[in-house]
Amino acid sequence: MTEASSDQDDSAAIADAIRCDLSLGVGFTRFASGSVPVFAVGDEYVVKLFPAAERAFFNTETAALTRIDRGLSIPTPHLVAAGERSQWLYVVMTRLSGCSLAEAWQAIGTHDRRQLMSQVGVALAELHAVTTDGLTPLAVDWPCFVDAQRASCRERQLAKGLGDPWVDLLDEFLATWTPDDDGARALLHTEVMREHLLVEQEGDGWHVSGLVDFEPAMVGAPDYEFASVGIFLTCAEPGLLQALLDSYGAEFDDEFALRTMAYALLHRYSNLRWYLERLPVPDDVRDLEQLARRCFAP
Repeated sequence: MTEASSDQDDSAAIADAIRCDLSLGVGFTRFASGSVPVFAVGDEYVVKLFPAAERAFFNTETAALTRIDRGLSIPTPHLVAAGERSQWLYVVMTRLSGCSLAEAWQAIGTHDRRQLMSQVGVALAELHAVTTDGLTPLAVDWPCFVDAQRASCRERQLAKGLGDPWVDLLDEFLATWTPDDDGARALLHTEVMREHLLVEQEGDGWHVSGLVDFEPAMVGAPDYEFASVGIFLTCAEPGLLQALLDSYGAEFDDEFALRTMAYALLHRYSNLRWYLERLPVPDDVRDLEQLARRCFAP
């Protein structure tokens, strides 16, 4: 998603008017991060605004939250209200407790990290079991989507600054490892990352207290989900992806890493240059097969 334009910086006034209209209470703070304006109203509610040009994201988030409606083993926001005011579309949802996993990560030990991954794996299996009938805002012609992403992959990666030798390896890798479409479809979050997970510490350790930000959700092949998981959640740390896959109920085989790397390149927001900067990639990794086995090792 793109940042809201500065000429629409009436977002605080609009969100405050929504707060008053819906009698949401007192206390009003804008979250520092986010691609669109998001405001906390006390400890109970969140008001999220979308520019009119991003109606598709608004429709997706409202449809996804309505369908899930707190039906996972880890909390998700409950949709309180949705509508349009001035030049903005808005979603009002319950506020979840905890801090982002990204903020807490360094304070969490190895055992607790694996326990958290197990909790996420269970929740993703539940998410992927949610019925997708009637989720029109999230519907994608999956074969056409994959074909289009594959055809444009080199151009998109070049535009994001990817250089040699990686850019010349893309076409052959995708020709070999793009997963076959077996027809399976699931409700996907698509951006399961530390920044979108909330956690809390209790006497017996850490637990996941929330999964948020469903505006990029879509209906597609279930394994597409693991691309963001491997790059932005488990981040090649030994044992973490295995813990998540075990609790999800997925079997890790020799080709899992290669298929998941293909989905990482086919992802709507794929940026291999950024992945190479973010992940601990040894200097001796020279091709995409080696990179896949490094990024998506169990």
